[in-house]
Amino acid sequence: MLLVYTHKITPRLTYVFKHIVKRILGIPVEFTTTIEAFIAHNGLKLSYTKQPLSNELFIRSNELLFEVGFSDVEINVQKWDDTVGFFVTSERSHLPYDIFAASFYLISRYEEYLPHVKDDYGRYSATESLAFKNNFLNQPVVDIWAYKFKSILHVRFPEFEFPSQTFKVIPLIDVPMAYLFKNKGMIRTIGGVLNDVYKLNFKQLSRRIMVMLKIKRDNYDTFDTLKELQKQTEISFLFLFLIGKFSSYDKNISINKSEFRSLIKSVGDYSRIGLKFSFASIDHLEIMKEEKNKFNMVTNRKTNVSRNSYSKVNLPQAYRNLLELDIEEDYTMGYVNYLGFRAGTCTPFYFYDLDYEIETPLKIYGYHCNDYALLKHKSLLDKTETLNKLITSIKNVNGTFISVFHNYTFSDDLRWDGFESLFKIILNTNNHA
Repeated sequence: MLLVYTHKITPRLTYVFKHIVKRILGIPVEFTTTIEAFIAHNGLKLSYTKQPLSNELFIRSNELLFEVGFSDVEINVQKWDDTVGFFVTSERSHLPYDIFAASFYLISRYEEYLPHVKDDYGRYSATESLAFKNNFLNQPVVDIWAYKFKSILHVRFPEFEFPSQTFKVIPLIDVPMAYLFKNKGMIRTIGGVLNDVYKLNFKQLSRRIMVMLKIKRDNYDTFDTLKELQKQTEISFLFLFLIGKFSSYDKNISINKSEFRSLIKSVGDYSRIGLKFSFASIDHLEIMKEEKNKFNMVTNRKTNVSRNSYSKVNLPQAYRNLLELDIEEDYTMGYVNYLGFRAGTCTPFYFYDLDYEIETPLKIYGYHCNDYALLKHKSLLDKTETLNKLITSIKNVNGTFISVFHNYTFSDDLRWDGFESLFKIILNTNNHA
């Protein structure tokens, strides 16, 4: 156990120390404001305050973990070995930066509470973030800092046996549209045919007709392929199904279609499944509740796993809605168009509500790789190298690699050529250095 002495125990302090010390490094942690108790402790110990008590392991604290609310914090990001750091400490501090305050700033998504420009979908943009502006979006800096902290603990307490952590993989299969042509209903099918004719897209028209006549498989019906891939690995996939009503943004088939309901149930027999909330529902709790109830009825089980359509997360309300719905795991935290670490970490963490200054039971599984972000890289070789580099950065800190691919990514659409091989790299990631 690590005992932390500080001048004031706050919710922010306990939250971030638990993430770094307990969740990343696997070491239990407790806190004290009593000097005598700190001195008497024989195990791992650290003072986190303004001045060291004596010659103990000491990190000078930034004020951020002792404040309430949020304000425009001045941050100066500096190079630190092969990574970066901010919130400079002092000469007597055993680390040059307050990694705990810096980590809190990133994983609480402090910057997303501050005024910022949203994109066309009303989302927080990667380009607005501190990580993007200072070129460390591609590093799990919180986990890297945690291992730097582990190194100084090891030097100070060489007899302590640190628990070993393991690298994990969670492949997400996002299903915003289960079928491209099938089960769309008469009006949408006729509209699709007329649109193909109007755009002289006879290749798609031919495919549409053959699918409707059951001569060819629907382009987006890749579930047999995914089932075979699931059989070949011990890594459990997580499928997230969109069942919301048809709208400008959400174009899946109706949950009233028996074939769609059967698909969800059959996938649930061999993989984990969860709910993808529709774009129209995200800011409307009643619609979210309706979608969750329908999904529960289809699966005949209570779902506690979700993801928001278009990766839209407007803090704090988006996560408060999930808490209201008893969702326990969220897989929305990430950037659609950029690879990397939106919250600066590759270890799942709990949502901290800055308005109420509390750690909530909602666990956030931030994703680091989206198939759309990989499209930016022209050649398959570039995509492969980029993916392997990202995986290695997470393996180096024994983190959890989370990727988002879609069911249509495995179709014969030339746009996604080679993506099945990229997905297999993820599944075979333990074979990569």
